[in-house]
Amino acid sequence: MSALITERRVSAPLTDSTKAALLTLLKDEDPEVYRLIRSTILAHGPAVVDWLRPHEISPDPLLRRRAHEIVTHFARQNTDNCFIGFCVSHGEDFDLETGVWLLARTCYPDLNRAAYEAMLDSFAADLRERLDLRGDIVTILGTINRYLFENPAEKLSFVGDTKTYYHPDNSYLNRVIDRRLGNPISLCVLYMLIAKRLRLPITGVGMPGHFICRHQSAVGEHYIDVFNKGRLLSRNDCVKFLVSTGHQSFELFLTPMSPRRILLRMCSNLHQIYTNLGRAPECERFQRYIVALSK
Repeated sequence: MSALITERRVSAPLTDSTKAALLTLLKDEDPEVYRLIRSTILAHGPAVVDWLRPHEISPDPLLRRRAHEIVTHFARQNTDNCFIGFCVSHGEDFDLETGVWLLARTCYPDLNRAAYEAMLDSFAADLRERLDLRGDIVTILGTINRYLFENPAEKLSFVGDTKTYYHPDNSYLNRVIDRRLGNPISLCVLYMLIAKRLRLPITGVGMPGHFICRHQSAVGEHYIDVFNKGRLLSRNDCVKFLVSTGHQSFELFLTPMSPRRILLRMCSNLHQIYTNLGRAPECERFQRYIVALSK
């Protein structure tokens, strides 16, 4: 069975009189009536979007909300298919940036990827003016950390979200940039995408219950705890953490993760978050993503 999402559709187009009747019923306050009418409309497939879109600004609040819900349903269905299609058609080392934007669009279909990429470009351009990329790596990382985590003048000051750690928005890169808040893996992805623009060899490392970045060169390696304002760690610091949490497979946990494994971990985190929130439809969607990424 295909991993892509499909629905049973009816082929007969909606007539004007049928549309008028459906719009009247969409304004019915009975939830059971709405459930039946919604199912009828969905059965006609994405073609209904052009008809319903003008009603998203209807003066009737109930019609406005329900029209928007159905339009959004098809938008998210399309983004689901795009994301799953991307996952099943690429290997381990796909473009991580494309993957995380496609993931974000499954929740925010109207996301303007170009605008967010322009913001990342701007962050990197600002840093390029402040850095001597041929200099000492500790100095370089310190400058990046101050810019991203201690920079109220530029309205940056990204922070690890310790208060609402399990909020879903902490996992979607667009919302991380909007809110300046994130979880360990999303903040590391942000760090990695900026570093890529600066041509710095920074990768992601999946520790047990935590996620950090690593810079490795011919002269040594540095680990970066992005969730904690980019605190620099040595390999020995990481080994101590692994020992304290009962893990002995040091190489396994200190080896950089492929883009596919990073995206899989992000999806697994979100699946667990939505499970804890009792949001069954989201859990089902993320189970499909996990299957697609696990192949």
